[in-house]
Amino acid sequence: MHNRHRKSNRLQHYDYSQAGYYFVTICTQNRQCLFGEIVEGHMIVNEAGNIIVRWWNETKNKFPNIELDEFVIMPNHIHGIIAIVGADLRVCPDSTGQDTTNKRIKQGEHTGSPLQRIIQWFKTMTTNEYIHGVKSGICPPFKNRLWQRSFYDHVIRDEQSLHDVREYVQHNPLNWESDENNPANSLKPEPVTKH
Repeated sequence: MHNRHRKSNRLQHYDYSQAGYYFVTICTQNRQCLFGEIVEGHMIVNEAGNIIVRWWNETKNKFPNIELDEFVIMPNHIHGIIAIVGADLRVCPDSTGQDTTNKRIKQGEHTGSPLQRIIQWFKTMTTNEYIHGVKSGICPPFKNRLWQRSFYDHVIRDEQSLHDVREYVQHNPLNWESDENNPANSLKPEPVTKH
């Protein structure tokens, strides 16, 4: 068993609310395979997986300043690209109808939300519905928590990187055999090195 010391993978002093593309990976707790299975390089999503996909797609409705790009659900994790497109410039009118030029601008609750808040909302909503699914017998049970506490993110800095990440996401089911998140790979013995 690997003893990993978890450390933050956030970039220090980076504003995760600024416009840009972000590649995120969210894994189930203990890499438990809950969302379906890979058959001949294709992900076959079960009812639990459908819950996850539906809430991923709902994220753009909750956070109007994002767009969703490539996405794939795997047996025990998801990969997705989120584009934060900038602040919502629509301003709610003042309730008195007066000019708001010198007054506090009212914005939507989620305008400019950082990436962490978006992912936390997604985790909360999926967990809540998933628990109902377990109680009604349509989702497999999980231990303690559905998702790992953290998530992996990568700031996509240019068009080539965006292209590469999109390809990685699209081909992820084809590479399940060698995927580090595949529990079968954690059971493989460590290679012996000779000194």
